[in-house]
Amino acid sequence: MTLRVPKAELPDELRENMVRQLGTVAEPVEVVWHSPAVATANLEFSAKLAAWDAADAGLKSFAHMAVAAQVGCAWCLDVGYFQALNQNLDPTKASQVPRWRESDVFTPLERDVLAYAEAMTTTPPTVTDNMHASLIDRLGAPAMVELTAYIAFVNMATRNNVAHGIRSQGFSDTCEIPLATAPQPSGVASNA
Repeated sequence: MTLRVPKAELPDELRENMVRQLGTVAEPVEVVWHSPAVATANLEFSAKLAAWDAADAGLKSFAHMAVAAQVGCAWCLDVGYFQALNQNLDPTKASQVPRWRESDVFTPLERDVLAYAEAMTTTPPTVTDNMHASLIDRLGAPAMVELTAYIAFVNMATRNNVAHGIRSQGFSDTCEIPLATAPQPSGVASNA
């Protein structure tokens, strides 16, 4: 698949900052830059999300990758592995997020967060009262509010990338985490 919207030319300062942070320019920003107001709002909110600290960063990273795997956002899953390495998360766990249900590496809390992320991502969402109550009891209300908002934003970002035809940029290649693929139901082709 090719990009459905061509890349826009970024301002030099933004381009240089991205290269310093990621080693390259993120294609989602180049595509969305056709509307600088949308791109800027997205970047600003992403920065605010990164500063939130009520919920564990590792749980949020795993939730991000679970959403990306479910939606089929190869770019988000790819950059998620790269970020997991930079956050010193267990690379074995990070590699198993797309197949977390079959994997035995996750704690009960991590499994419940992954299930919650998937339940929020399903259309319509399938979050249950019991699922929510179990997490709020263990995380607390501030962390639960943050985790929920974080997953909602990731849903927007992943769906935006998939709709624009944005694919993996090879971020995970630098961290040498073997990429697991989500099991596909019979008769369903992968779009990652």
